[in-house]
Amino acid sequence: MITEHTLASRRDDALALENQINRIVVGQRTAVRNLLIAVFARGHVLLEGQVGVGKTTLLRTVAQGLGGRYQRIEGTIDLMPADLIYYTYLNQDGRPCVDPGPLLKQGEQLSVFFFNEINRARPQVHSLLLRVMAERAVGAFNREYRMPHMLVFADRNRVEREETFELPAAARDRFLMEINIAAPGDDAVLDELMFDPRFHDVDALIAGMAESGIGYQNLNALGEAIQQRVQTSPALRKYALDLAKASGDPKAYGISLSDVEMERLLHAGVSPRGMSYLIRAAKVRAWLEQRDSLWPEDIQAVFAPTMSHRLFLNPIYAYRHDELLPALVGEILNHIAAP
Repeated sequence: MITEHTLASRRDDALALENQINRIVVGQRTAVRNLLIAVFARGHVLLEGQVGVGKTTLLRTVAQGLGGRYQRIEGTIDLMPADLIYYTYLNQDGRPCVDPGPLLKQGEQLSVFFFNEINRARPQVHSLLLRVMAERAVGAFNREYRMPHMLVFADRNRVEREETFELPAAARDRFLMEINIAAPGDDAVLDELMFDPRFHDVDALIAGMAESGIGYQNLNALGEAIQQRVQTSPALRKYALDLAKASGDPKAYGISLSDVEMERLLHAGVSPRGMSYLIRAAKVRAWLEQRDSLWPEDIQAVFAPTMSHRLFLNPIYAYRHDELLPALVGEILNHIAAP
């Protein structure tokens, strides 16, 4: 059983890990905090951002800090589900061999699995990944392989649109958060990234990071202890419920957007799973803020990254996706009164 003293000690470790990550991946404090919230809430993450902004470095740093193993696979048009499980080759004697693929290679030590450009992979691959995300297990070679500590992180190619397959709603709903990682806008940060030699060798930069005292194998139990420890008041429960309902029917709550027929805006709103994930993430945020009760600002801080990718626009408004979704999320938070 995880005691209150242990929870406080692990929180200190988590905040120390956050500081270490921010020294390696500079200019991304909001993204780092959201990623850590997802890790302790035990939820998978979609990453958004241009190429070269540090997504892979960030994930490798998290894996290094937690002590678990890291695996990565590239989404391509010819990738098949079996490629995640095993690969075949001819050995030096010309005989066919089979070795474990990226999902199986590290066994139960796998903690971070990064699927780069997931929307380049075919729907069959998405289906297998969906099962792995839901069950943290996969069947192969007449047995079941479990990956109890694994979190899936995936990013989507937002530039080239040819030969891409958008994630279905069921797959997107399995991700706790969608985190945007933008290029730093601070000139001082850009100058540091360009001219400080320590950022020019990513392998050495990550290798110099100290492992935290948390331990990837302890995260499932720690995550559940956080959920049990952080309490919610009746007023907070009502506030969270109103936010979720407004996300499904914004017009009923007096929310409007410019040049939009609100009754036709959404094809689907937030699922019950999404509502649950919102509270899980908010509780972790409260824990990191050294509180044992949920406050409105905890929910507000994680509302956009946990809700935006679960709101599906009708086709007539899909072309305005990048404009309308942030505006809708902002209006929901502005219109629903916090206790």
